[in-house]
Amino acid sequence: MRRYRYRCTVCRTTSPVVHQIHDLAAEGEAHRQTMHGGHFPDDEAAGRIDRLGRWYTTLTPLVALHAHLADALSDLRDPKAMGHYWWASAGATLTLGSAAALALTFISAAL
Repeated sequence: MRRYRYRCTVCRTTSPVVHQIHDLAAEGEAHRQTMHGGHFPDDEAAGRIDRLGRWYTTLTPLVALHAHLADALSDLRDPKAMGHYWWASAGATLTLGSAAALALTFISAAL
């Protein structure tokens, strides 16, 4: 399940987590109308977050891939909660490590 959050850097406020993209747009529009008279604040941010509350755009590619895998595994058990289960994080790490070992094996066999 996807999670989204709106952040206004002028007011230094962050919206609660929403699960639909149209709810995210409504959060941003409501904030702009009530607090800024309809104007767009500088450096406002809205986007997808992982289950730990981190913005995917701020993560490095490997960490983002790990977060996507851990989110998908955690969503199998409880799709609306936040936070990774320990087994989901371990499973994502094992999956990435296995893929790296397999790629290294193919490369070394080809040489």
